[in-house]
Amino acid sequence: MKRSTATTRRIWMYECMGVCFLTIIQAFSHTIILSLVFCSTLFAQFQLPKYENYILENGLTLYLMEQHEVPLIYISAIFPAGAVWDESKSGLAAFTADALLLGTKNYTKKQIEETFDFLGASISSYAGKETAEITISFKKSDLEKVLPIFIDVITNPTFPQEEFDKRKKRWLAELEQAKESPRRVIGSYFDKFIFGSNVYGNAVSGSQSSIKDLNREDLQGFFGMHYRISKLGIAVVGDFSAGEMKNKIESMFPRTPSLDQLNLTIDVNKDIKRFEKSNVLLLDKDDSRETTFLIGGYGVSWNNKDITQIQVINTIFGGRFTSWLNDELRVNTGLTYGARSRFTNYKNAGTFYISSFTANKTTIEAIDLALEVLDRLHTEGVDEATLTSAKNYIKGQFPPRYETSGELADLLTTMYFYGLDDSYINDFEKNVDEMTIERANEIITKYFPKENLQFVLIGKADEIRDKIKKYGEVTEKKITDDGF
Repeated sequence: MKRSTATTRRIWMYECMGVCFLTIIQAFSHTIILSLVFCSTLFAQFQLPKYENYILENGLTLYLMEQHEVPLIYISAIFPAGAVWDESKSGLAAFTADALLLGTKNYTKKQIEETFDFLGASISSYAGKETAEITISFKKSDLEKVLPIFIDVITNPTFPQEEFDKRKKRWLAELEQAKESPRRVIGSYFDKFIFGSNVYGNAVSGSQSSIKDLNREDLQGFFGMHYRISKLGIAVVGDFSAGEMKNKIESMFPRTPSLDQLNLTIDVNKDIKRFEKSNVLLLDKDDSRETTFLIGGYGVSWNNKDITQIQVINTIFGGRFTSWLNDELRVNTGLTYGARSRFTNYKNAGTFYISSFTANKTTIEAIDLALEVLDRLHTEGVDEATLTSAKNYIKGQFPPRYETSGELADLLTTMYFYGLDDSYINDFEKNVDEMTIERANEIITKYFPKENLQFVLIGKADEIRDKIKKYGEVTEKKITDDGF
């Protein structure tokens, strides 16, 4: 029987609807499958990539991690040669590390710079509070060109007088310029205020007077004392064969340690202050329109067993843009463009601080509000939704911190110096997931200082001097005074 035109159209319409429906179902199913695959990847426990670890005959500790995705290699070297070893010559460690690139036994400063520039490679050296680090990155094909320079830099620097004099002049100018920016220098003032004459109070950059007094013989002596091969850790990450790299590095360093290797130690507990009251350090910058401040005290060292869970709570309090501190001081009140909190970890010590800046006229309002938020953390604690949000955030932020070869090499040298094992990475997410409300509030009580807080402020003293006396006994200095 012949179908009518209307019937044919209806059948065609229903067939089209059926095809569309099936297409939608298939697409939806495909999306679900992709989502499940993505989620399984996203929530898989992040693990430290495979690497090999050797202690060579000369005492050098070597880490080798093959990463063949791109033809690049990153090498990081670390020595126990930071500012804690400066003694009476403030800035000596940092200057020595910087000056490694001024020339070596076999390469001038110009040759080093031109070689790395021509190859599109990079080299840097610097010292921090506890360590000195030298890093290079380069194309795999340029290994034979850059590795000899790298090794000469860390074994045979000559600190040529002409280059030393020029760098010293620039260093002094940089010190002067730094104090024009309170946020660049307030950390040095805070460390000195917290640690006093203890080695952790040493300013990495030194002072005008201490740098003026340095000579190249000081650098040579510091290098000879602290850049010992037996204390050296090297991490190589990238596109190479581990066996070949190990043989190459072994062949380019002395086979045995020198006879006069020293077991260097410092008394990290000497002269540590114990705060029985709150104190305030006011740095007068008489042309300042705003006040920059840090509030805090002692924190924890790298090997603290609760370091991961401390990070979770700090994420809530002041460690991300949506933290309580930033919400209150920036979003809700507009007192500042940013407020945060941080734990700085060292090998045998650490600090905790709240940091922000505000107009001179709103200094007290901003500080009071920051203290109110800290009090709320202690009195109210955190709820389940807030804790879950922070846990998800910190787990999501963790893997991207170790995506590149450079980041992985820096991680391995950090693990070497601070004595961290693979569990620091491999158990990170497990330690985060194990946090409960009860545990979170224990962490707050134990590690987030509330009493006897120490205050460091940089601003126009005439506008805030009398108002800040309520926070504690005030010590006042001019920011233009030498040192910290």
